[in-house]
Amino acid sequence: MPGSTSSTLFDVRPVSGALGAEVHGVDLAHLTDAGFAELHRLLLEHLVIFVVGQRDLPPAAHVAFGRRFGEVELHPYLPRLDGHPEIVVIDSDNGGKVDIWHTDMTFHTSPPLASILQIVQCPPVGGDTVWTNQYLVYEQLSAPMRDLLDGLTAIHVIRIGNEFTSRAEHPVVRVHPETGRRSLYVNRLFTSHIPQLTRNESDALLDHLFDFSEQPQFSCRYRWRSGDVAVWDNRVTQHYAVNDYVGRRLGQRVTVLGDQPAGAPPRWPHYQAAPGQRYWPSRTNAVENY
Repeated sequence: MPGSTSSTLFDVRPVSGALGAEVHGVDLAHLTDAGFAELHRLLLEHLVIFVVGQRDLPPAAHVAFGRRFGEVELHPYLPRLDGHPEIVVIDSDNGGKVDIWHTDMTFHTSPPLASILQIVQCPPVGGDTVWTNQYLVYEQLSAPMRDLLDGLTAIHVIRIGNEFTSRAEHPVVRVHPETGRRSLYVNRLFTSHIPQLTRNESDALLDHLFDFSEQPQFSCRYRWRSGDVAVWDNRVTQHYAVNDYVGRRLGQRVTVLGDQPAGAPPRWPHYQAAPGQRYWPSRTNAVENY
C-alpha cells in the first residue's frame, strides 16, 4: 500500500502505486544543493513529484530551479510570461487545454528532459492532471511484443499551419540515460507512424500501444492546489490534462532540454510502398503519408 517513503530531508507521500509522490517541507526559492540532489533522486524514483506550498515562488526562482537540471528551453510557439521568456503560460482561457495523452515535444530531435509546472490558479472543482509510468507499460507487454518493439522506430511530427513544423525519429523503446531501464516511447498526440511497417500495420500497432499505455493501473491522478509545483521526467511519462471544469486554470511551466533518445538500433529498413499503393488515414496524427 502507498505510504510515506524514505527521505533524509523531506516528507514524501506517494500518490499511487504506479508513480508520483507529494513532497512536503521544500522551499524551492531557497533550495540548497543537498535539497536539489534529494529532489532529483525522488524524481528518478517516482517519475513525477509534486512540491506543495510554493505559492510565493518568484518567476526567477522557478527558472533557476529548472536550470539546476540543465539548459532551459525557449518554447517555439506557446505564449511566454512577460519579462521571463523561459516560462510558458498555460491558460485555459487562451487555448491551454491539452486533454489528450502525450509526452512533451517528442517532435524534437532532443525532447525535454523534464517539465516543471506551477499552478497559479485552479478551478474549485476539476482540472486534475493524470500521468502514466511508461516503464511499467513496457514491462507488462508480452515478451514477443517487447522483442518486436525493441527493433522499431517511430516518427513524431507537429505542424501548426505555416507557423511551426518539426519532425523527429526516435526508438519505440527508449533506454533511460540515468537508470538504464527501458520504457515505451510513443504517444497519441505526436507519434505519426512506425516507418518499418506499412501504414495500416503501423496504425493498428500504435492504436493498441496507446490504449494499453493509458490504462489506470499505470497512472496517478493529481488534484491541484494553487501554488503546487509538479516536476515530471519527460523521458518516461505521459500526461493528460482532464478537461472537466468550469472557470480558469492558469499555469506557468519551465521546460528543461534533454538528450537524443537512445534505444536498440532498428532491425529493418523503412517500408517502401508499392507503386500506386494508397493510404486513407484513420488516426489523429496522420499528417505524413506514404
